[in-house]
Amino acid sequence: MSVAAEMPETNPNLPGQNETAAKSASGSSFYTAMRVLPPAERDAMFHIYAFCRAVDDIADGDDPTIAATKAARREALDTWRHDIAAVCQGQGPAKLAGLQAATLRFGLRHEDFIAVIDGMQMDLDADIQAPDMATLDLYCDRVASAVGRLSVRVFGMPEDSGVALSHHLGRALQLTNVLRDVDEDASINRLYLPAELLRQHGITATDPATVVADPRIDGVARDLAVRAAEHFREADRLLAAAPRRAARAPRLMRDVYKVYLDRLLVRGWAGERPKVRIAKPHLLWIVLKAFLF
Repeated sequence: MSVAAEMPETNPNLPGQNETAAKSASGSSFYTAMRVLPPAERDAMFHIYAFCRAVDDIADGDDPTIAATKAARREALDTWRHDIAAVCQGQGPAKLAGLQAATLRFGLRHEDFIAVIDGMQMDLDADIQAPDMATLDLYCDRVASAVGRLSVRVFGMPEDSGVALSHHLGRALQLTNVLRDVDEDASINRLYLPAELLRQHGITATDPATVVADPRIDGVARDLAVRAAEHFREADRLLAAAPRRAARAPRLMRDVYKVYLDRLLVRGWAGERPKVRIAKPHLLWIVLKAFLF
């Protein structure tokens, strides 16, 4: 599951639907983090993530308005590419007026929107199964770090540190998603655990169902968790040096996902793997800490 798939279900083509739909998922880490933003920034983020959710639903075949065939879904992604180009030129369709306003106000970049679409295209073109590490890193950059690059411009972070934070925090979040969702991904014939780590632990299969049933997956997952933790550490360093106001929302996302990673490491991946969740009171405590400290 990509970071974009974490977003509340919204329709970016319907005015006023972004925040309304988000409120229906008010226990989500996304909604919790975005609520701390000033109104203009919050509205921009809802439009960005509505876009992300829309293209993710196309790639996964979850948009009921689009035929389930790959040809139809590719055409829908190409339509988004065309519309995003127009939005970035200030000539987007009326249905994307909110996204266009956010794009022009905060200087959102065409290449970052396209990177997100390209990441969804990777899921659409073929079921990803045991990619090499370089391919996994490219996927993380497109479906997570590119979302971060859009977001930090809204948050008002300095350019260089914002891009660096997007690189590390995006990968930390997406690798945590990979580790959390191995069974869910396998159920739709996907496996994002990298081939190099599988081989290191003696797993030669790449079939998702076979791999997730192998007890050696625990070692693979723990090695990948080490990489996620390294990205969290780099993100922490950048957040510590960032302007406090600009760092608030990404810090909340960091804190929530680090809890997921820590709990996954305690639970492990051998044997039964109950879903790791964070209760709403815990989410609220994370928000409170962000304001107090």
